[in-house]
Amino acid sequence: MQAVSPIKSKNQIEEMKRYLEAHSTRDYCLFLLGINTGIKLQELLSLRVHDVCNEEGKIAEFLSIPHYSNPPIYLNALIRKVLKRYLNENTLIRTDYLFRSRKTAEPITRQQAYRIINAAAKEAGVMEPVGMTTLRKTFGYHAYSQGVAISLIQKRLQHSSPSETMHFIGLDQNPVTVTININL
Repeated sequence: MQAVSPIKSKNQIEEMKRYLEAHSTRDYCLFLLGINTGIKLQELLSLRVHDVCNEEGKIAEFLSIPHYSNPPIYLNALIRKVLKRYLNENTLIRTDYLFRSRKTAEPITRQQAYRIINAAAKEAGVMEPVGMTTLRKTFGYHAYSQGVAISLIQKRLQHSSPSETMHFIGLDQNPVTVTININL
């Protein structure tokens, strides 16, 4: 199995979002949830409508998954807007899988999810190896880049140490060298 990388370029992420939004709201939601929550693929694919909606059909602000309750997973305004659009476009009931196959009542497969993300990455010009773990790595990389403490990212990604998290998101591969010029 080939190691995959986070998508570091915000421009490439935006290109992937545009591509996926134009092709499928379901696939766009999958990508958005993956890069904004950091949850594992199998857990993404296992999400049901009631995990993102309350009884009245309103999109929740937090994902309802007990395994990820501390800290809870916030669904930002963009995710809530796209989820609402997706649920309005489809006839899903509360117990349906959120990322349901178009052919069955089951969720899409890991292979299908891989094809979706890979097609978008190729369209966006991503040259690094991409797989489903790329979504989690992208979440961690950008959270860290925006100043989120590595300990919080570690907790979300369910890693045992900060060094494991740093390695996972690709920050131990290219150490940063700082040169300081002191004029005395």
